[in-house]
Amino acid sequence: MTNRIDSLQNEKIKNLVKLRDASQERKRQGLFLIEGWREINLALKGGVEIENIFYCRDYAKQKLEIDEEKMIEVSEKVFNKISYRENPDGFLALAKTKKLKLENIKLSSNPLLIILEAVEKPGNLGAILRTADAAKADAVIINDAKTDIYNPNVIRASQGTVFIVPTVLSSINETIEFCRANKIKILATTPDAKKEYIKIEYTRGCAIAVGAEDKGLSKEWLESADEKIKIKMRGQIDSLNVSVSAAIILFEAVRQRGK
Repeated sequence: MTNRIDSLQNEKIKNLVKLRDASQERKRQGLFLIEGWREINLALKGGVEIENIFYCRDYAKQKLEIDEEKMIEVSEKVFNKISYRENPDGFLALAKTKKLKLENIKLSSNPLLIILEAVEKPGNLGAILRTADAAKADAVIINDAKTDIYNPNVIRASQGTVFIVPTVLSSINETIEFCRANKIKILATTPDAKKEYIKIEYTRGCAIAVGAEDKGLSKEWLESADEKIKIKMRGQIDSLNVSVSAAIILFEAVRQRGK
């Protein structure tokens, strides 16, 4: 280890707290935090550039394969200050943000995309990213972003899959043009659709678009869709949590493609 930090007043520690708590600071500095051994390893696998690893030997049970010059040991008191987990595992990374554009997405021969519009809750975004990884979707495209993809709660809820699932911020028009150019069918979810999601064919390139729970997809998306689909509700409510809806439809696509 190159050094050790024991003081809560250390400027590096103060800055980590700022980055943890404020999306404006993450955007301004182009830096964000990754907590957890598994999440840091997935970030490394995804090509994220790590500036430093803050490490507490009182918590850590595993080792990270990374240049020791990047490792900074901290006391238990300091790690508790910078951690955002109830049960930390002793590793927290300072990393550089990475921006991906639509043209950087490497589409498979039979693309499967998720499009999210105005999804607000970090936990929902993280859960969708985790599902996208499980379904081996080509990418997640976010329109009208309402939450920072580098929010610690997004990283935690996604279990680090935010670093290995291509995730792009884009406008609606750019996303529609991208789908059209790549002959990807757009399926828009709405409770007002006539077709149930199980009546749709997903075996060819398609993009599943879901919107915020309170408003759903915008008029622009609904008018641009090749087909509108719904999950039929059997009870008193008219919709499911957005991450649950995305998972149900994605795995119907996986089931059909498995045939």
